[in-house]
Amino acid sequence: MKKWWIIGGVVVVVGLIAANMLTSGRQVPEVETVEIARKDLVETVSASGTLTPKRKVDVSANTMGRITRLAVAEGDTVLEGDFLLEVDPTEYESMVRSYEAAVATVEADLELTLATAAQSRSDRDRIESLHELGLVSDEQWQTATTSVSVEAARVESARARLRQAQANLDKGRHDLSKVTIRAPMSGVVTRLNVEEGENAVMGSLNMAGTVLLVIADLTTMEAEVDVDETEVVRVDVGQLVDVGIDAFPDTTFAGVVTEVGNSPIYTSTGQNRQAVDFKVTITLTDKIVGVRPGLSAKADIRVARSEGALALPIGAVMVRDWPPREEGKRRRGRSSEAASDTIDVEYQEKEGVFRLVDGVVSFVPVTLGITGEDDFEALSGVEEDWTIVTGPFRELRDLEHGDEVKIEKKKRGRRDDGES
Repeated sequence: MKKWWIIGGVVVVVGLIAANMLTSGRQVPEVETVEIARKDLVETVSASGTLTPKRKVDVSANTMGRITRLAVAEGDTVLEGDFLLEVDPTEYESMVRSYEAAVATVEADLELTLATAAQSRSDRDRIESLHELGLVSDEQWQTATTSVSVEAARVESARARLRQAQANLDKGRHDLSKVTIRAPMSGVVTRLNVEEGENAVMGSLNMAGTVLLVIADLTTMEAEVDVDETEVVRVDVGQLVDVGIDAFPDTTFAGVVTEVGNSPIYTSTGQNRQAVDFKVTITLTDKIVGVRPGLSAKADIRVARSEGALALPIGAVMVRDWPPREEGKRRRGRSSEAASDTIDVEYQEKEGVFRLVDGVVSFVPVTLGITGEDDFEALSGVEEDWTIVTGPFRELRDLEHGDEVKIEKKKRGRRDDGES
């Protein structure tokens, strides 16, 4: 029996030692803090896309034929009206000459009918005088009168044929003019799709014609970006934009939203899912030296701004049950005890921060406003100069209302400009 008493005593002693070791091994977490300060916050919506000229013209073929002359190369600068290229004019020149000959023939016929008509009127006048004297019969007078009417009709017919021949000639000359293609606007030849000797194909209702070249005005560029459906509702015409271009990594260009699309753009993301975006057009207000259409761009659209806002670091905002379920596991001087459930409490998840006062943190719910690059705007719940816990995340994620902490690293100065 004595043996069992000894074993029991040893077990109790070991248990007490183990419990004491566990209690003494519990460490107070070390945290980073910052004082709440005011700063200007800007909320942005980010989207990616490409650069495109605000004004550009696709120069297409107006007639079919082989390109016999090409006067420009890709990258050339042209002025409005400059000669670009020529399609083989041989057939159209031949048609113009044929129409010119037809016009000359009809003009000669008209001259002849005019002369004949004049002669018939003269004959009628002479016969009419003789008819009044009774020297010619009524039949002769009637014949002369009818001849005048016939010749007048022939004159009108010749004039109509002349108008038709002249119309054909005008059309022929117009067709001939289309083989010579000139610049419809001033700009840069950004794309050249043909070479001298190739055939140009004219478009139709069912088939697009050959785009011979593209002329673009590179002085004013646009960024066409795709904005997610969840964010496009916050984008409006006139909002300012910061545009970054991959080709110019050290420079940010200013722009403004000039168009927000209404038609959705569906993109397959796999497994029968679709992403829905909307096209937003941004006109760059800064000039870009050496720009090229099609360059990749990223736009940060400023959708909201708050000046002098109470700024909470994004990493400091956590979600906890409210009201607190317990006073914490590391209260000063005593272990944690579960809160009494003497009444029913309805808990809600709240966004908030941990305020630090005298080494103990308290979870404080906050109402958030806009989201800046590194901070949330606090609309209510906190005050300026409060000290709040900002990290590290491994400690912050397990932190509870009423926990005791110690400061590992305090940031110098107040956060009035977003820098530590």
